Amino acid sequence: MKKEEKTNVMRVLEGKKTPYISHSYEPDASMSGEEIAQILGEEAGKVFKTLVTRGKSGAYYVFVIPVKEELDLKKAAKASGEKAVSMIRQKELLPLTGYVHGGCSPIGMKKHFPTFIHETAPALEKIFVSAGKVGYQIELDAKDLISIAQCTAADLC
Repeated sequence: MKKEEKTNVMRVLEGKKTPYISHSYEPDASMSGEEIAQILGEEAGKVFKTLVTRGKSGAYYVFVIPVKEELDLKKAAKASGEKAVSMIRQKELLPLTGYVHGGCSPIGMKKHFPTFIHETAPALEKIFVSAGKVGYQIELDAKDLISIAQCTAADLC
């Protein structure tokens, strides 16, 4: 049996004594978030993706939204108090966060950035986010994720 790989996200959660369940799957570069939700056997509304933006001021912001949704940049700017925000370029992601595209998690980034989560998240019992590596997801209590990642709930889509 293959020993499960521990990701930085898992180490952070274990350090905070936060219960979680890890899930792994064979990743495919063309896989959508909704396909990942199907693999997990979950509704797409419980599986979230992590997006990183830069505001007009130059500050960075993290947005955590359901995989089936698109980030509304105007709503994201309003939530973050910026005039405008834009997605960062893919090549900026790893040096900035420590994570690669498709494996970005709101937990355990190199540096903490203001983090906003979709307004539906606080009502969820469990939530799924990337475990910090492509092909790995973690399932945890939504309130634990919001607390650990210091998320502010907002209308983002």
